Amino acid sequence: MTGSELAVACLLDAAVGDPRWFPHPVRWMGFLVNWYDLQVHQLLLSPTKQRMAGILLAVALPAGAYAAGTLLIGFGSSIDPLWGSAVTVLLAWTTLAARDLMDHVLSVQRALQALSLTEARSAVGKIVGRDTEGMAESDIVRATVETIAESTADGIIAPLFYLILGGAPLALAYKAVSTLDSMIGHLDDRYRWFGWASARLDDAANFLPARITALLLVLSTGIVSRSWSAMEHAWKILLRDGQQHPSPNSGHPEAAMAGSLGVQLGGINRYEGLPIERPCLGDPDQPLTRAHIGRALTLMLWTTFIGVLLSMGWLLMVRG
Repeated sequence: MTGSELAVACLLDAAVGDPRWFPHPVRWMGFLVNWYDLQVHQLLLSPTKQRMAGILLAVALPAGAYAAGTLLIGFGSSIDPLWGSAVTVLLAWTTLAARDLMDHVLSVQRALQALSLTEARSAVGKIVGRDTEGMAESDIVRATVETIAESTADGIIAPLFYLILGGAPLALAYKAVSTLDSMIGHLDDRYRWFGWASARLDDAANFLPARITALLLVLSTGIVSRSWSAMEHAWKILLRDGQQHPSPNSGHPEAAMAGSLGVQLGGINRYEGLPIERPCLGDPDQPLTRAHIGRALTLMLWTTFIGVLLSMGWLLMVRG
């Protein structure tokens, strides 16, 4: 992939986002995962066989996504190099989610500004897996800010990382890993064994991108605040709390975000009515308000901008 192809893909994402009419690869991946999940579930397999079936899926879907991307680009290139480049751009565009994240966050923000908690709960329910019914405003803000931090890592920086590492096919394989984790990488009774391999693979795939995202968030803090002390504080919270999250990766961008905003994230979330307590990240220097959503979004945009510039610079340096 070239720097110019990456630039066009990023511009497409910024301008169009994820239109529902477009046959997005992730939707196809989701369909395949659902179908396979139903087949395995109906067989009532033992835990060992469920784990083996899950390993097969965790290998086959990313490999299939990589192969499909390679074949599509190769087919386009066989017609004309420009066609190959166009296919590369389109596939790369589908792996990026900055505009989609921003649109969802703005929906939550608009609902809160309109003082409609019902609409805000509905809007935040589209981007989080936790229960949203009965959420107070501060809980909605916390859920949104946490999602911005985590999605900046796995929806923006991670795809950029894999685009520069192995082009659109590798980024598509990463999206397959991410899709698997979001759909079946859970610890509940149904997916404890079947989703084990998908969850572990996602942990490995996001190890470097999550930490790169955290560093870029700290750098963005300095740019936005124009304050060395603010950046230093974000760095301190990242080092102190980044490992506290039960996820080996999510805690790093969330801790950086908490330190950047001077707030505390984490606490009690409800899943299917059951309260689950997560470690607190950051210090409660100030209460969470709807204004923090806008500040978190600004940090996300700066982190994205820096990530794109670094990615393009790397590609230009490597490919000339």
